[in-house]
Amino acid sequence: MPRTALIVPVREASEYYTGEPGVPSHVTVLYPFVDGDEVDETAVGELLSRFRAFDFELDRVEHFDNGLPWLHPDPSTPFVDLTAAVFERWPDHPPYEGAFDEPIPHVTITREDVQVPIRCRATEVWLIQEDEATAGWTTRAVFTLA
Repeated sequence: MPRTALIVPVREASEYYTGEPGVPSHVTVLYPFVDGDEVDETAVGELLSRFRAFDFELDRVEHFDNGLPWLHPDPSTPFVDLTAAVFERWPDHPPYEGAFDEPIPHVTITREDVQVPIRCRATEVWLIQEDEATAGWTTRAVFTLA
């Protein structure tokens, strides 16, 4: 079964991120999400339609314990709220398979020569799906925030 994820693309930070093919610079809403063959896109769209688009700023570079650099979104609360709502609706799919008590909203970067702050606007949540043939990801659906 192909893996899926829900992400908020962050185009404004794209020059600082080179990830897996098909995965743009983003804040993760929920990964892993429902297996590709079981995703109910209508239900996802209905849930996400309750959320409004919002502005945020990537205000600083931080590092996880393993050294991986990331950008901190301020405010983080809208991302936390998105994750909580999706997890509440699909409780069998905890963020990062339950590996963390509280997932930290972040934008992973692969370059650290970042000029912060970066002003951003979250307008969409993408459902991406692993493409087993190419080992990359494809965008399966785009849900526009109100």
